[in-house]
Amino acid sequence: MKLGFHVSIAGGLARSVDEAEARHCDSIQIFSRNPRGWKFGPLEDKDIRFFRSRIRESGIAPVYIHMPYLPNLCATNFGLYQRSEQSLLEDLIRAERIGADYLIMHIGSAPDPEKGRQRMAAGIQESLKKAANQTVLLLENTAGAGKALGYRFEEIRAILDLIDMPSRTGVVLDIAHAFAAGYDFRTRKAVAESLGQFNRWIGFKDLHLVHFNDSRVAFGSRRDRHWHIGKGEIGKGMKYVINDQNLKNVPFIMETPRTGLKEDLMNLRAAKKLLVHE
Repeated sequence: MKLGFHVSIAGGLARSVDEAEARHCDSIQIFSRNPRGWKFGPLEDKDIRFFRSRIRESGIAPVYIHMPYLPNLCATNFGLYQRSEQSLLEDLIRAERIGADYLIMHIGSAPDPEKGRQRMAAGIQESLKKAANQTVLLLENTAGAGKALGYRFEEIRAILDLIDMPSRTGVVLDIAHAFAAGYDFRTRKAVAESLGQFNRWIGFKDLHLVHFNDSRVAFGSRRDRHWHIGKGEIGKGMKYVINDQNLKNVPFIMETPRTGLKEDLMNLRAAKKLLVHE
């Protein structure tokens, strides 16, 4: 079982490896740029070389990049759609330069789900063709707030089926998002049923990462609020998730709240304790 965290790139890409090692990460997730804005600077060749060297030395793998939050490839506004497509292409290129295996993308929102899915699939297909590299794009399930798409597994499958590049696409399963969207993980039986639904619609072969987050909000609330492992609304059910045999070969990345290293180490201990005691 590979465990890791989303770590900061403040101070440079290579600094993120220091952050990862301090947290005893087997795998990491990072942003390649500001996650809450459109503007960004170029990646420096020297910083990339140092990052790739440090990653090799550390043995940390795989590396995941998470896209910024603003892009919405389901958007009806053409300017936003075009900007979102350009943002995706940029991060696909940056991922290859950094040496990241995967790029994670949030599924967008739209008033008309069918048209939104079609727009998103078309934008992804075009961006993957333009990037022409081996970076695998992973779609992340949502909590389902507002007009967000992708909170039901069957909808994610519908998007994937519209993209004619199966080797370049896959899925991230965020446990907190799925719980908020109405997939229960609080008991062993509930975990088996929810993961059974995932396998029915998407399939474990397309699962490349689990976001191992407890939920601060109630089951089916359709709100995205992560919480510390075992201390949220899922609680002891996190034990059944991390020990499910269908997930044993998939990295688990935690995106739990933090003010510093202390909380991450607390969550790492909690996750490892769940594995030890199963």
